[in-house]
Amino acid sequence: MEGAGYRGSAFTKFHSLMAALNSEEQTLVHKIFSLHDFISSLPSLDPSPQVDSLFTELVLTCIPPSTIDVSNLSRKDQEKRKSLIDLCSKAEGLLENHYSDILCTHENPLSHLSIFPYYNNYIQLSQLEFDLLSQHVHVAPTRVAFVGSGPLPLSLLILSARHMTSARFHGYDLDPLATERASKLVKDDDEVAGRIEFRTADVMSLTNVLSSYDVVFLAALVGIEREEKGRVLDHLHKYMGAGSMLVVRSAHGARGFLYPVVMPEDLKGFEVLSVYHPTDEVINSVIVARKPPQVSGHVHLQGHVQGGTHMPLTCKYCETMVMNGQLGCKMDEVAAALEELQS
Repeated sequence: MEGAGYRGSAFTKFHSLMAALNSEEQTLVHKIFSLHDFISSLPSLDPSPQVDSLFTELVLTCIPPSTIDVSNLSRKDQEKRKSLIDLCSKAEGLLENHYSDILCTHENPLSHLSIFPYYNNYIQLSQLEFDLLSQHVHVAPTRVAFVGSGPLPLSLLILSARHMTSARFHGYDLDPLATERASKLVKDDDEVAGRIEFRTADVMSLTNVLSSYDVVFLAALVGIEREEKGRVLDHLHKYMGAGSMLVVRSAHGARGFLYPVVMPEDLKGFEVLSVYHPTDEVINSVIVARKPPQVSGHVHLQGHVQGGTHMPLTCKYCETMVMNGQLGCKMDEVAAALEELQS
């Protein structure tokens, strides 16, 4: 009977804790949606003291670790959350346009990237992504795609300058004006312009070219709705090369009111290798995944030839084949086919 009494007491305590948590979550959601209402009533989302102040308050509200799971929100609240993410996306785009234009007034824009208010956040996020990627990639990537690079492609620029200093980068964006702005930032730096190219394209229109990249980065705001994000991920899985890596930005807890949430199970067909949820000022979670290699016949499609040396992304099967001196014939066939297509 004493055990039953103890269990009853623990049960009551558990429900009290859950009620307190639910109350905290409801208070948090109420505050976030109040900020949504203020922001949505603004005549413009162009950078201004009022806009900056409201979004700063929103971010500071959402950053602290939270038990909230945005997938459990009601349909009405989900619609409001999507509206808030849309507002954040528009404001972020306008802020990047503003600072990209300012940077282009400098003789060497790349020397002044730190004027962007959140530059240090991008430094930390890029370091985090590179560190997670390095745990699973032991041969330096030579071709990298960044999908959703935007008008101020800080992540791409930082990754190329600090972490992948010999890789060629292609930044893709749906907006031609974003591509134009990004291109202006690098055009006067011959060394950087020789390694980085910005292209206007819908990711869903990219097919065989995706198989040429060792690593593909997917920006957080490419595919805001879960169904749309799912279609993008399925498309990437279809066309990325076997053994190549995918780095996806997500959000966790209350940060899911700022950016779309991607769950590991959304990466169908990929091998999810790392999932990391920051608890500091870095907002985005990071997922690192690999498209499994094709062991049967093993045509390592993302591999390519540089200076006569085969440079496939690291893969245990390929590493074994290299050690045994057996990897090469399939890659030679692929290289020959590509040269024939280009001629």
